[in-house]
Amino acid sequence: MRLGPPPSRRKPSLTPMIDVVFLLLVFFMLAARFGHDVEIDLPLSAASTTPYQGPPRLVDVLPDTQRLNGIAMKMDALLPELGALMVSNRDTILLRARDGADLQRLVDVLTRLADAGYETLVLVE
Repeated sequence: MRLGPPPSRRKPSLTPMIDVVFLLLVFFMLAARFGHDVEIDLPLSAASTTPYQGPPRLVDVLPDTQRLNGIAMKMDALLPELGALMVSNRDTILLRARDGADLQRLVDVLTRLADAGYETLVLVE
């Protein structure tokens, strides 16, 4: 006993699948890092074949002063002291913000060192 033609099959809706694809696209766009990662090959890195042999040149930037290798000094005294530790202006100088030094203070120290002719300034955490 047949009651009529068989019901036609519904085509599946693609709307939920498109919604999921767009949600995944938005998620990965927000989670992705769009900046370029930069690798710096420092002579004092563990991967280097020859270990660093020169004097340390670590400048800690504090909110009101700076320290060269742990010794606090004003900027006018820092530049000549740093020059005595350098062989050339291309030697690496490490800079590290400490004790709540704000970004503008760090940029000011970087600018003064760059204006003094030092070429290789590296920020570390």
